[in-house]
Amino acid sequence: MTTLIDQLRKLPGFSLLHQKDGVLTRELLREPGIHGLGQVPATLAPNGTTQTVCGYCSTGCGLRVHLKDNVGINLTPTTEYPVNLGMACPKGWEALTVLDAPNRATTPLLKNASGEFVPVDWEVALREFTSRFQSIQKEHGPDSVAFLSTGQIPCEEMAFLGALTKFGMGIKHGDGNTRQCMATAVVAYKQAFGFDAPPYTYADFEESDCLTFVGSNPCIAHPIMWERVMRNRCSPEIIVIDPRSTETAMYATQHLAIAPKSDQTLFYGVARILIRNGWIDQKFVSDSTEGFDEFAAFVEDFTVSRVAGETGLKPEQIERFAETIHERKRCSFWWTMGVNQSYQGVRTAQSIINVALMTGSLGRPGTGANSITGQCNAMGSRLFSNTTNLLGGHDFGNAEHRKKVASILKIDAERIPNEGSWAYNEIMEGILKKKIRGLWVICTNTAHSWINQNLARDILDRLDFLVVQDMYHDTETAQMSDLVLPAAGWGEKEGTFVNSERRFGVIKKVRRAPGQALSDFSIFRLIAESYSCGEMFANWDSPQKVFQLLKECTRDMPCDITGIEDYEMIEANGGIQWPLKQGVTEFDQERRLFSDGKFYTSSGRAKFQFEPPKTLSEPVSEKYPFVLLTGRGSASQWHTQTRTSRSAVLKKLYPIDPFVELNPNDARKLGIRPNEWVIIESQRGRMRAMALLTRSVSAGQLFIPMHYEGTNQLTDAVFDPYSKQPSYKACAVRISKDSNSAAATRSH
Repeated sequence: MTTLIDQLRKLPGFSLLHQKDGVLTRELLREPGIHGLGQVPATLAPNGTTQTVCGYCSTGCGLRVHLKDNVGINLTPTTEYPVNLGMACPKGWEALTVLDAPNRATTPLLKNASGEFVPVDWEVALREFTSRFQSIQKEHGPDSVAFLSTGQIPCEEMAFLGALTKFGMGIKHGDGNTRQCMATAVVAYKQAFGFDAPPYTYADFEESDCLTFVGSNPCIAHPIMWERVMRNRCSPEIIVIDPRSTETAMYATQHLAIAPKSDQTLFYGVARILIRNGWIDQKFVSDSTEGFDEFAAFVEDFTVSRVAGETGLKPEQIERFAETIHERKRCSFWWTMGVNQSYQGVRTAQSIINVALMTGSLGRPGTGANSITGQCNAMGSRLFSNTTNLLGGHDFGNAEHRKKVASILKIDAERIPNEGSWAYNEIMEGILKKKIRGLWVICTNTAHSWINQNLARDILDRLDFLVVQDMYHDTETAQMSDLVLPAAGWGEKEGTFVNSERRFGVIKKVRRAPGQALSDFSIFRLIAESYSCGEMFANWDSPQKVFQLLKECTRDMPCDITGIEDYEMIEANGGIQWPLKQGVTEFDQERRLFSDGKFYTSSGRAKFQFEPPKTLSEPVSEKYPFVLLTGRGSASQWHTQTRTSRSAVLKKLYPIDPFVELNPNDARKLGIRPNEWVIIESQRGRMRAMALLTRSVSAGQLFIPMHYEGTNQLTDAVFDPYSKQPSYKACAVRISKDSNSAAATRSH
């Protein structure tokens, strides 16, 4: 009997159908990976491995990089690392891929008189950098040049930049994009605890029997943290406070879909219920806090009926929330950008902290008022960027602090400014007022990410000289610049990151940066020499040496890490949380703050902070009847997509075209159909997006992911008065069908 395969063998082209050594065949081959890796693709078989920490979000996952001849060719999550326990999100899996992007900046680029970029060598680039900035400072004063940095580079590079600019170049004003994500939490902790001190460890995700997520969607924004929640065996209540039915809210036992920016009112109302019923930890309040009586009197006005009216919740939802906090033994409260990115973010964060304080939910397993950080090294930025805080969490305004840091760095204390920098928004305003004429942007994309994007681009366009230092030459900000300096990315340099739970982790150089690109550390060394202040940084010749200086800067501070010997000690211990003082030889891998009920204030007590909540900074109107919500759109996206859009895998995991979530009832009234192109407009700009009809958003609200370029053409440049953090999350908009919708709509 003749089989089909026998018939195929007789065909002239059968060899094409049965290729034994083609490309696709070789890709399917597997062989032992040795090094404990199991089976690996034959083409990616390593001859060594090394440990590093991921360079995307603040989770700080451990990654095992597979090496061939000391070059990273593949990676897997590290099973024994205490953060991720063998898990990684899509971004982590693709971390090496984006280093090979064709748009990498490989040589300095100088814009000529015709507005075109021309490749130049480093000597020309440094000469241009120095002469232009020094000329601006000579004509307009030293404060006429500023910098904007990032939470994406290692502590050692942040510190070098902050010291170089402020102590060497005479630049007073510099801030980082950490202002966009974490400034609110920083100020809230400082005012309440006396220091910027996230108190928790990731084990609390697993040990809490009641987890409350406020303006936080870890299922998407921090998926490995969410994996830790899924490991919880305490049958926890999961309470999500968010206007939108997020992916995290879908797992909640209680979803409190509050009106946008009414969180503060809700927590004041819950505090009133707890106080009235005697559901507080009186001993903790008496021994470890101050200002409680004033707070208790303040919240008397926040009756259940008032809170229900302002939040849109039912009275029984509010009461059940309070009862759950009382009934459960280990309550933890978690917040991210939904709280931080607000015109009243600091007081909202403190309304959460207040509830944790009054119930004694701090310092014990499964508890805490816990801010989840954004970027991979935003926590490091908070300690070492030398912008609004002096190195190591010190105060620019404190003469003793300036003297201490000057002694450690062996510089004249007079070179240290006696006050911190302007905040990001104040630097932008300074450009608008012509007080700042030159700007150096390092590893951030202001023209895309800053609020009210059209105004932001107009402001950047007014500069006399704009320098962008980045690993990609075609970011929106780089395209506006006069000079592009090519920088190495994660995986192409070394240093330390500090994650959300205060854990130092080491990053490794496993690739060589392409072309003439250099690590930011090396670029700063070259600029120091070019600016004639190289002698001041003669000992700053490696990240590891700078780490030793940073250790000394933390001595006797709450973040004291003088007990960490070196990078090898960090790696051997699976990362090390601060603090770890010199002389401490035995310590737990996961440690919480405030277990002794003592805080970093002058009295040793935590402070209740509060004030009346405010209405939406831009309320809806007849012309703009919708509230726009923004946030992370997918676990595969990262910020402005500068890196993630360079991965073919990650691009397939989210829609390339912008989309807007719209409630079906609103869509019906407006005649908008699913997948139809629409126009969203605010008083500041407009963008085009595809309509996604979903009940995830309530009637009268829209949601657009933050990652798309057009989103920040809509957002309103208002800021928290204490943290100066932008309020990205709620502004007034309108939506309408695109007149070209029929022609433009295509299947997805």
